[in-house]
Amino acid sequence: MAINITNKSLFFAPMEGITDHYYRNMIFKSYPDWDYMACDFLRIPSVGTYPNKHILKHYGQLAYEQKEQKNKTIYQILTSENALTELHTQKINALGFKWLDINLGCPSKTVCKNKGGSFLLSETETLKKIVKTIRENFPHTFTAKIRVGYKDDTNFINILKMLEDEGVDAITIHGRTRDQLYKGVANWDYIKEAVKAVSIPIIGNGDIWSLEDIEKYYDYTGAHSIMMARGALKTPWIAKLYKEGIKEETLEMRVEELKKYFHNLYAEIDLSPKLNEIGKVRRLKSVCRNIFDPLPEADVIKKKFLLSKTKEEMFNVLDSIQL
Repeated sequence: MAINITNKSLFFAPMEGITDHYYRNMIFKSYPDWDYMACDFLRIPSVGTYPNKHILKHYGQLAYEQKEQKNKTIYQILTSENALTELHTQKINALGFKWLDINLGCPSKTVCKNKGGSFLLSETETLKKIVKTIRENFPHTFTAKIRVGYKDDTNFINILKMLEDEGVDAITIHGRTRDQLYKGVANWDYIKEAVKAVSIPIIGNGDIWSLEDIEKYYDYTGAHSIMMARGALKTPWIAKLYKEGIKEETLEMRVEELKKYFHNLYAEIDLSPKLNEIGKVRRLKSVCRNIFDPLPEADVIKKKFLLSKTKEEMFNVLDSIQL
């Protein structure tokens, strides 16, 4: 049975190396206004079988055990023609997951070299077989996250219709081809076209950075919902602001939230038995790329933050921010 995705939902995008269970736990605790969040992709193997323990570990035991978080978390997989997709889809289904997403947007050279991610957009018959296999073995919500094409957008509409015909419940679209990577600006016109081409929900993704962008995106594209990646990392609390009806974030609000964000994230990753102090500091640095951008002297703050060697140094930088 498919989940009824609420109109104008806000999705926190899956990002490899970022949206692990520690990060997701922090977001759900600190900013529960996000409607849905996805784990980073589980790569389906071509040889061997993942034990249930590995499948659960990737998702996170806490997310698995907490009903509210489980209902809001999407399990994403990355697969290819020769991968053991049927077997692992069955295992994921047997574990009780209710939402499965296939990654057809990853532009990584390694992923595409192994004929996964966005590469599959260039092999439509292979993609159709994979989608059919997943649909036949997963009776709950099944979605696809795509780009508009691999080298070009020639098959964009055909791929959308194929996904719909094969029973995909919703499609998330990043408005660039794989070859564009993150160059230029994501083209919102593709989302507008997709809304007209198929009847299933279209979730728009790509260069949605601000509260103003969210409203403009809905008005221009007619998208069912929005997924944010880099915009979500820049302002992880943006769903809270949007749901509260705030039109513009002040600098004072931003400073207050970013301090709370880094403290809460450190507290969560501090629970990891595998990370030492250096690893925890690096983890915080990995999510700071755009978060300081709106602040005066953002480059100076960011440089000091990245040069910090300890937790104390890092939080001293945050505490010293002046407006």
